Amino acid sequence: MAPPSLRVSGIVTDADATTVLLVSGSTRAASTNTAALRTAVAVAPSGITARLYEWMSALPAFNPDHDRDPLPPAVADLRAQIAGADGVLFCTPEYAGTLPGSLKNLLDWTVGGPEMYGQPAAWITVAAEGRGLGAEQTLAMVLGYINADVVRPACVRTPVRRDQVDPDGLISDQAIRDALTGALAAIAEHSANRRVDAATAG
Repeated sequence: MAPPSLRVSGIVTDADATTVLLVSGSTRAASTNTAALRTAVAVAPSGITARLYEWMSALPAFNPDHDRDPLPPAVADLRAQIAGADGVLFCTPEYAGTLPGSLKNLLDWTVGGPEMYGQPAAWITVAAEGRGLGAEQTLAMVLGYINADVVRPACVRTPVRRDQVDPDGLISDQAIRDALTGALAAIAEHSANRRVDAATAG
């Protein structure tokens, strides 16, 4: 559970839903990346709970000396949210050819814990065609380093222009909404298959 000072926005379906944590790599209020993830919350198919992580700016700068109990509250909350999810879906801009520092800081705080180990993860790229490759490559490298389970069918490109974001902060373009729904469904299917495999092995 998030501490009282923190909250998570999203849609709750049912107790057996697949939960996907959505992480935007942008801190901009008018970010197209965040708009895409807000829209993913709105279009999440039945049986999938999509939750938007909103507290990246609250994370302290990573310091290995502080990566021990008691963790900084925002870090403990981040790890609890990851642990409580069945998958993590990122959507990030590219800054200077790589990940934004704020997102890299978030990922650095996951290295010392087990929460991302084996966690299904994917990313959506909303940059214009031909852009964003550096961020994708860096994110793939970091996710590999922390042993996340990258769900390739859920890694999609669906460019979003600023004028496609409605005043309510959502995207109404049906092709984009379909791409977001597909990414969530791919993570849910992958997670369900993992549960079946684990049950069979047990």
